[in-house]
Amino acid sequence: MPDNLLIVESPSKAKTLQKYLGKDFQILASYGHVRGLVRKDGSVDTENDFKMKYQVIEKNKKHVDAICAAVKEVSHVYLATDPDREGEAISWHIMEILRGKKLVSAEKTFKRVVFHEITEAAVKAAVANPRDIDSDLVNAQQARSALDYLVGFNLSPLLWRKVRTGLSAGRVQSPALRLICERENEIRAFVSQEYWTLHLDTHKGRQKFGARLSHWQGSKLEQFDIPNEARQQEILAGLSGQTARVSSVEKRKKSRSAAAPFTTSTLQQEAVRKLGMTTDRTMRTAQQLYEGIDVGGGTVGLITYMRTDSVALANEAVLEIRDYIGQHFEKDYLPKEPVAFKNKAKNAQEAHEAIRPTSIFRTPDSVKAFLSPEQFKLYQMIWKRTLACQMAAAKFDTVGVDIIVGQGIFRASGQTLVFPGFIAVYQEDTDDVEDEDEARLPPLEEGDELPVDRLSGEQHFTQPPPRYSEASLVKALEEFGIGRPSTYASIISTLKDREYVILDKKRFTPTDTGEVVNKFLTEHFTQYVDYNFTAKLEDRLDEVSTGKQEWIPVLDDFWKKFHKQIEEKQSLSRKDVTHEEIDEDCPKCGKKLAIKLGKRGRFISCTGYPECTYTRNLGEDAESAPLEPEVVEGRTCPKCDSALHIKMGRYGKFIGCSAYPKCKHIEPLEKPKDTGVECPECHKGTLIERKSRYGKLFYSCNTYPDCKYATWNPPIAEPCPKCNWPILTLKTTKRRGTEKVCPQKECGYSEVVIPPEPKA
Repeated sequence: MPDNLLIVESPSKAKTLQKYLGKDFQILASYGHVRGLVRKDGSVDTENDFKMKYQVIEKNKKHVDAICAAVKEVSHVYLATDPDREGEAISWHIMEILRGKKLVSAEKTFKRVVFHEITEAAVKAAVANPRDIDSDLVNAQQARSALDYLVGFNLSPLLWRKVRTGLSAGRVQSPALRLICERENEIRAFVSQEYWTLHLDTHKGRQKFGARLSHWQGSKLEQFDIPNEARQQEILAGLSGQTARVSSVEKRKKSRSAAAPFTTSTLQQEAVRKLGMTTDRTMRTAQQLYEGIDVGGGTVGLITYMRTDSVALANEAVLEIRDYIGQHFEKDYLPKEPVAFKNKAKNAQEAHEAIRPTSIFRTPDSVKAFLSPEQFKLYQMIWKRTLACQMAAAKFDTVGVDIIVGQGIFRASGQTLVFPGFIAVYQEDTDDVEDEDEARLPPLEEGDELPVDRLSGEQHFTQPPPRYSEASLVKALEEFGIGRPSTYASIISTLKDREYVILDKKRFTPTDTGEVVNKFLTEHFTQYVDYNFTAKLEDRLDEVSTGKQEWIPVLDDFWKKFHKQIEEKQSLSRKDVTHEEIDEDCPKCGKKLAIKLGKRGRFISCTGYPECTYTRNLGEDAESAPLEPEVVEGRTCPKCDSALHIKMGRYGKFIGCSAYPKCKHIEPLEKPKDTGVECPECHKGTLIERKSRYGKLFYSCNTYPDCKYATWNPPIAEPCPKCNWPILTLKTTKRRGTEKVCPQKECGYSEVVIPPEPKA
């Protein structure tokens, strides 16, 4: 038996490390977190120095038992969980479990090892230089967990009582929701404004080019100085019949340096923009590249650790990159000195590296055959960005030309790439920003006379700010200091899972529920969704991780104020939170109308409910909204003989009893198609065509709910020749064509009726 045990988080990582460390080591995986806070009130004891009650995560219990059994048999235990605060905390939790089982003794050594890339050299160097568990990092992670628990377990129940059951509020998720809701409010409040620009079309030789009016009658034109068509026509009249002459030519040389290598944030942003991946998918794919891929000669980690806010590169990595550039590019592409980047993140962990390939000589093409399409695209992007960051700057020749036409000055500008530098390998994408003008101008000299080919105006309207994409939201979260690199993907996933936001055309729109939750939090817990407060709290947690602050005072300071506010808000009524009175009277009874939150979202209703039942959809015109529900003529409720009304439900219009909620009779608005096939289960009704809530057709007994028989496929009145079930169903697939199938799964009978079309 090996005398050394090395514990990692991921089983796939374990396979890679076993190859590097050999038979002297047994390697086991914890499968992520091993302990979590007990999911009930009181797991963080606010009266006793925030002592926390942990329990082993049920799904990982067998892995914990395996680790404990292995520890009994070895002398040296190496804790090699991920090289971040969460990884440090997992190592500490493993040690706490071992102490609880009395498996920690003086005869055994327990050490922490950290590696930022899974290569043989890095792994062996880490094992040769172990350290103790960093208690400051553990305390920071414990404080973070406690804060998230205290907010979630105190604020979420308040939301359940005041808004709707099942909602949640989080320490960092709530400020992120506020960002999206505030942007939506900006868009709604935006008033588009008209403005015009004037353009000159001209040419020199055979080359045509354009210029834009920048000055008129000696004054520089601002955006709204030509506010309408009349003013545009007035200026055009003043320019008409005038000659054009070049008054000045300004030539400059410009250079642009490469972007820094990837951090977690910039990797997520670029993957969204360039590759169309979600932040969550990006991180999962990066995790696979980090943990190791079999590239023919064995499994190897292809990139360094993907949770980092540092842009630093190891010296040996920089030397290798420069060596590659020297071998594969002309000498002008290699700067005389290595390019260094400064960390923008205030608390960037300098010991970490940026995300880079573990070897720049492992080109994307050399490993393409071993990677999935997503893995290849992400690896190629990381490889190119890393290579480009050590290449020479791109160089441009820029020219700006002023052209006088009468009392106006037109400006034309152009840019020519004269040396691509890093652009030959990689260029960063932008979000919601137009590309630079790279038009080329003909050679022009001061005093040149130019023909006036055309003078024209162009109408514009100002546009509202764009909704956040995943890329721009991650960028905003980073700029505001909300969360940390490792949490951005989970913040976005939580907002989507809770249905606080939806992605429409790859842009975030808050749902009605999201807006009500945000309104409640911003009005009643303003401080805790304040961007500065959230950022300062993150800074204090960072200071705990470096030993500059103690974690218990940080928690105590937060909890005293937060708990007091929770107690104060208990007296709020649900009406205070979900009803927003508007300045409009009810057309039915004259009382005020209010925007309310219902099961199907927000709507406008009379404050006199239930005496007055007037409602209309949010955004619906008051004149067009009916005062009374539409009555179904010539029919009454089959259960209570009351009138039947046409109502609007979650899945569209339906017929319901006017006596609701005393009578709950409902039926579809359109009469369902009857197949005429007798129900094979009750033999009383027939199978009718219905639609599921997702719009998919199915067939069920018309005596529902007395008989609940249903099938997805169209039924035919033929008994099964194999099991004699009263009906068969028709099923169509590309591979087998249309066939008769027995709906009884255990039977398995099928018979092709129409064979599939032959492939071209």
